Amino acid sequence: MSNEYACKKCNRLITTKSCSLCQGAQASKNWKGIAVILNSTKSNIAKKLKIESNGAYALRVR
Repeated sequence: MSNEYACKKCNRLITTKSCSLCQGAQASKNWKGIAVILNSTKSNIAKKLKIESNGAYALRVR
């Protein structure tokens, strides 16, 4: 996971510097924690983090 970025807008983990989910142009390599959401409609964690789509997300992005 050393070559992964986190989108500063939606916190999704990505491999490029631009997020395809939210079209965010800013990405950071400075992130901590990971949450993998498999079913965003039924997940209580996804609701608490305000995540609407499945995928891997950083818990903190700087």
